[in-house]
Amino acid sequence: MNPSRRILLTGLAGLAMAPTAVAAAPVPAAGNATVAEERFARMIAAAHASDVTCVEQAERYADAHWPEYVAAARAVLDARA
Repeated sequence: MNPSRRILLTGLAGLAMAPTAVAAAPVPAAGNATVAEERFARMIAAAHASDVTCVEQAERYADAHWPEYVAAARAVLDARA
């Protein structure tokens, strides 16, 4: 699976879980995020970049906004467990 498809699918999973995650934890708790949560949050953030086809722009967006997606990443990871 190529990276852009993986990022897109991860973003869709984050979108599906985001409403429940926001209700559960409205404040991003990036300070105590595990490595898996941070990586998954970065992938979700990259999928939500304005131009997903540009990898560099998606990476910059993910670097700047990944803490906002920690709650969604936790929700997805907890749902898989």
